[in-house]
Amino acid sequence: MFSRALKPVTVVVAQNGKNFSTSSQRNFKVVVAGASGGIGQPLALLLKQNALVSHLALYDIAPVTPGVAVDLSHMNTPAKVTGHKGPEELANAIKGADVVVIPAGVPRKPGMTRDDLFNTNASIVRDLAACVAQVAPKAILAIITNPVNSMVPIASEVMKKAGVLDPKRILGVTTLDVVRSCQFIGEINGVDPRCVDIPLIGGHSGVTIIPVLSQSKPPVKLTDQKKIEALTQRIQEAGTEVVKAKAGGGSATLSMAFAGARLTDAVLRGLKGDANVVECAYVASNVTEAPYFANPLVLGKSGVEKNLGYGTLNQYEQCLLKAAIPELLKNIKVGVDFANK
Repeated sequence: MFSRALKPVTVVVAQNGKNFSTSSQRNFKVVVAGASGGIGQPLALLLKQNALVSHLALYDIAPVTPGVAVDLSHMNTPAKVTGHKGPEELANAIKGADVVVIPAGVPRKPGMTRDDLFNTNASIVRDLAACVAQVAPKAILAIITNPVNSMVPIASEVMKKAGVLDPKRILGVTTLDVVRSCQFIGEINGVDPRCVDIPLIGGHSGVTIIPVLSQSKPPVKLTDQKKIEALTQRIQEAGTEVVKAKAGGGSATLSMAFAGARLTDAVLRGLKGDANVVECAYVASNVTEAPYFANPLVLGKSGVEKNLGYGTLNQYEQCLLKAAIPELLKNIKVGVDFANK
């Protein structure tokens, strides 16, 4: 809710037993790179309401970008909003950033896979990461651009070449898989989905998305293995469900913005020093043979403070993991090869 006069703005959006920040401390600069797109605009709207954001910098190549910034700047929340249009203004947008969220890229259309998006989106992420390496090397990157499984390795290789790589500061946003799982389980269990807690491991496409249903809290009210497998497959293909439902009108934008805002808020709370900030994300990892892997992480002042791994999997989930690893390795190699051309 917004409060009158000069009291600190408090925005509470309960999710998964966690709330968006309500602290009056507002001293972080957050950049949304791709701010005029289908994900970027609602993401910026949500972040403008976050009490931990003092400066929201919006970057895009679209002519409408300055207008989006002016539009948001009329909201009576404390965050300053600036708009930056085109490559010549990119460095100024990113300079001094604490967090850079990247939803930039082309969306999926019916019949397209995330891999079909690769060439265009890979170039965008490469160039954005190069600018971050130059003017804000300590910023935390939260990458939404698909395919995430390949984009995080690209950004990491770019930072490595620039001599500023800190793997703890580069995260692939897999939060949408988490919030979808919570929603679907909430519907099945007949409970508030914000009270559901479930780890999502692996990656962010198809078979690499592994909902660890055996660790769900509260437990999923499914005992039939076929129904468990059907729920798993729905979570894995939920993006396609949206693409088909929009009938050529786009992909998951609003739910992705919601998920991106949740992950960004967790990063900001970690930077502020809040204890026990845990979210799933796709990061450099030695948990499996895949050099990048998603699972629950403790977020803190340096980004990823601790990798919590994935705990004990049941037999079905072990099979899912076995199927995911080869696909992850392939996705990661594609990203590394692109960055090292």
